Formats: sequence, C-alpha cells, structure tokens
Amino acid sequence: MAEGSRATRRETLYALAMSVFGCGLAVGNIGCTAALSEVFAEPNESSRKLVAYLSRSGNTRVIAGQLKRTFSADIFEIRTATPWPEDYEEMVAWASRMRESATPPRLAESVSEIKEYDVVFLGSPIWGTALPAPVRTFLATHDLSGKTLVPFFTYGCCGAGSAPETIAKLAPRAKILEPFSLKCDQERDTLNSVKDWLRSAEAQL
Repeated sequence: MAEGSRATRRETLYALAMSVFGCGLAVGNIGCTAALSEVFAEPNESSRKLVAYLSRSGNTRVIAGQLKRTFSADIFEIRTATPWPEDYEEMVAWASRMRESATPPRLAESVSEIKEYDVVFLGSPIWGTALPAPVRTFLATHDLSGKTLVPFFTYGCCGAGSAPETIAKLAPRAKILEPFSLKCDQERDTLNSVKDWLRSAEAQL
C-alpha cells in the first residue's frame, strides 16, 4: 500500500468512533450495546448533552471531538489545577503517585451547570489498568444523579481494567451504559522504538 493511501491513526479513530457511537455497532475489541443507539434514536432538542474527557496523548480527544460534532454536545476537558508533567516517564510516576494517594488532585475547572445536562459522555485513557485520578475527581465533584452516563476509554494493552467498576461506584445514581473501549498506540512503545533506532544509529557513527 502506498504511503499516501494509508489511513492515519486519527482517521482510524475518527471512523471507528463514528461507526460505533453513531450506529451502535460492535467491532472487534470495541464493546457497545444497542442501548446507545436506542437512547438517541429519536432526536430530542430539549435534551442537553455534555462530552467530558481527559486526554494526554490525544487519542481520547479525537473521540470526544467526534461525539461533540455528532450530537451537537457541549465539551469540557478535564484538567488538573497543577499541570501534570510533560515528560512521559515523569508522567507515569505522577500517575502512579496519584493512584495511591488519599488526596485526589484538584481540577482546574468544573462544570458549573452540570444539572442542566441529561446525557454525559465521559472519556478517559486507562492508566495502569485503572481510571485516572483526575477523572475520579470529576466524578466525585459532579452530581450525575438521574443522568445517562456513557463512558468511553482508550487503552494501550489491558482493556478498561477496573475503570467501569470505579465509575459505577462514584456515580451510583446515574444510568450507566456499556462503555466504548478502543486500543490505541502506546507512548512507551514509540519511545522504545526510538531508543532502538538511536542505539543502531550510534553503532554506525
């Protein structure tokens, strides 16, 4: 296949998100029930939708953007009050500390009118087989009682892990649909490939 004809990672994510969220399909390792398409089978102009998401490498952001366009939803990026490290290895260590910490990280902003939304799409990468601490903070600080909550995850190697159970625990009074999960490129794999290339290049210098 010619280089120019290859679908980029973002184009692939875009197409998969559109097919699954738009039609309620099940493709490969992607799980989605017909309940999702049933919820939106009849447009309801009075129903307000929110896409809240956390993204570091951009994978989850791509899906969040597609959901915003498809459902004319509002969008909210979950960010910490103190920015996390830019360096990948430092970020892994930070995420591990936050996972074990009894004090969750504060968010930079909150959704002030969360009560106005009927449907909340909640997007997150999976860090260490678990829901990231900032997403747990979002759930703990926003009352989703009575809302339809639609989780979507991106992961590198081990699926959604314990994230669905954590969401159910932190949003016990929401109607939670089966999550959409998509395997994406891992930054660690990319960095390891670069390191291998550098070692090979250094040997030739």
